[in-house]
Amino acid sequence: MRILITNDDGITAPGLQVLEAIANEIAGPAGAVWTVAPAFEQSGVGHCISYTHPMMISQMGERRYAAEGSPADCVLAGLHEVMKDNRPDLVLSGVNRGNNSAENTLYSGTIGAAMEAALQGLPAIALSQYFGPENLDIENPFEAAAQHGADVVRRILAATPSEDADYSLFYNVNFPPVPAADVKGIRVAAQGRRPNTGFSTEAHNAPSGRRFLWIKGGDQRAVCAAGTDAAVNLDGYISVTPMRADLTDHSVIDAHKGINT
Repeated sequence: MRILITNDDGITAPGLQVLEAIANEIAGPAGAVWTVAPAFEQSGVGHCISYTHPMMISQMGERRYAAEGSPADCVLAGLHEVMKDNRPDLVLSGVNRGNNSAENTLYSGTIGAAMEAALQGLPAIALSQYFGPENLDIENPFEAAAQHGADVVRRILAATPSEDADYSLFYNVNFPPVPAADVKGIRVAAQGRRPNTGFSTEAHNAPSGRRFLWIKGGDQRAVCAAGTDAAVNLDGYISVTPMRADLTDHSVIDAHKGINT
């Protein structure tokens, strides 16, 4: 199997090393893994692409490239430049430093890369490691992802239905904030919403007197609805959320037909 990997934390991020090990296990001795990752951290850029300016791409080693662009850019570079003559069978994105459960999903460059791969017609999985007091200070905070990642990817690939849809499936996987030995299992879960939690700004004045705003996140341990991704993560389970890029709310199409003329 040929696998393309990327992330949003940058090519030197420790989570990318974890993902490379997962990908090599999935690819097997007859397969190969290519890396095209951002040269610098791109957290929070979502599905952004560098549409109005070019990006530089540099080869860092065998099958290893850094691109001065977003995670979605890296997928495009991988598919249409680096691997243009030998497209991958699978795209993996991550392992992100921090969770991409609940509302975080909407901002995530890790998710953006998987979404772009799906739009390009390829199987794609985003993987993120939830951090909390039980795993943040252990020797390897990515331990749960490192030990359980390959098994989760195999299970997803085996369960993915064969389909011909306009918007292909991709998957959002979040590993719980616990050591690997304490992971209880896997749960397929819907995207949740942490109530009264979201991003905000915090103002600071520079020595020059100029005012700057830092973007700050909310409480990552806020309780979500039972059975949703962040809720099962906080209960010790790996969450698997099937997704599509189609943002239409199909459940209310009929209710809005009165708008038609």
